[in-house]
Amino acid sequence: MEIRQPAVFLDHMIRQTRAHHVQLSAMADMKANMMLTVAALLIPLSIRFLDDPRLQPAALTMIGFCILTVLLSAYAAMPKLMVIKDRSKTIDPEDPSFNLLFFGSFTAMDYDDFELAMEKVMNDHGEVYEKQIKEIYLMGQYLAREKYRFIRFAYISFITGMVISSSLYVIRTLL
Repeated sequence: MEIRQPAVFLDHMIRQTRAHHVQLSAMADMKANMMLTVAALLIPLSIRFLDDPRLQPAALTMIGFCILTVLLSAYAAMPKLMVIKDRSKTIDPEDPSFNLLFFGSFTAMDYDDFELAMEKVMNDHGEVYEKQIKEIYLMGQYLAREKYRFIRFAYISFITGMVISSSLYVIRTLL
């Protein structure tokens, strides 16, 4: 990436984009918490209907889908970190999946290696911008792939459970 010269408008654009990503991440966590709470509250409320043979299928369906919603929501809210299986391997800051500005990546490095990598970046304004752009891109990918995808699955699970259990309730009470 070639940046001819640093500029205030570039810094502002990057700062604003990062702020939006942070807001999107916070919103995703709030949505996941909301889904987790609602689904977790419905489980004990549904359990009391298991004794009634007419309501048992609807209650079991609701409980099953609520458990699935809780699991999906918890997974969406759970922090994901880069796991280094072999500690003897050195981290390559030039690896495309490595993000020097993300704590989950650089915490796997020794301090001396981290300092050298940061020094290299900070002495080249083009590389400073490149690392920030890469961080924005990887953060967006993470939000789309990990957080919002599983929140969407949680919503789908919850809505599906509500529709199926409501349908079962209506069918069983009319028969």
